[in-house]
Amino acid sequence: MNSVAPRGAGGAVGGVVGVLGGMGPLATIDFMHKMLKATPARQDQEHVPMVVSSIPQVPDRNAAWRGEGDSPLAAMLASGQRLAEAGAGLVVMPCNTAHLWFDELHHRLGLPMLHLVDAALAEAGALAGPAARIGLLATDATLDAGLYQQRELDGMAFDWLLPDAASRAGQVMPGIAAVKAGDLARGAALLHEAALALAARGAQVLLLGCTEIPLVVHEDTAPRPVVDATAALARCAVAWSLAQRRAPDAAGGRPA
Repeated sequence: MNSVAPRGAGGAVGGVVGVLGGMGPLATIDFMHKMLKATPARQDQEHVPMVVSSIPQVPDRNAAWRGEGDSPLAAMLASGQRLAEAGAGLVVMPCNTAHLWFDELHHRLGLPMLHLVDAALAEAGALAGPAARIGLLATDATLDAGLYQQRELDGMAFDWLLPDAASRAGQVMPGIAAVKAGDLARGAALLHEAALALAARGAQVLLLGCTEIPLVVHEDTAPRPVVDATAALARCAVAWSLAQRRAPDAAGGRPA
């Protein structure tokens, strides 16, 4: 699929990041904020060019994984095509559970994509070492599918600690739902209980594997160092865009 770059007074813009969001909307805004924070910009023109499709009406990913709801793939593909038409050269999804459909979406969309889990695992390894005990906070579908546990990078053999059934049912999933509903205080209380339980079981690092969780659990309040998957993906997206925009300069040309 060919992309059409947005044009302005300065010509075509390169390095455009397409954000396939809306899953959920607050997590999408948080991702955009983390993109800004990760960008070494001194003025508007040095920031990462970004187009966003935040369509919250994507079918529920957890229900779809359980076979109890419609697949989100068609809605995700429509958002991805919208981003391609707007000039995105790369697509990222700030939703962990949506990555259960990553491979098929990537194939059908025909654009480069960054995998959120790869970004988070690389940062976990850099922070804690290749054999660390990692406490994983994530949705039921992400945990049950082994999205993180089965995608370890070369040279890494993490010892994964997952929330037990009681914590998942009483704290993790209700905490994520509270954040989605805008009740951040309740979400923080529940998710911090789950984080404390993983720390008590020996987790050296907490990997925040749902993009709602870093909204209420972060390095200043967590009982262990955290890896924020949202922030990891944002840093990778910024690095890609900066490299794309610098490449023409190094070759003595202009961005395409």
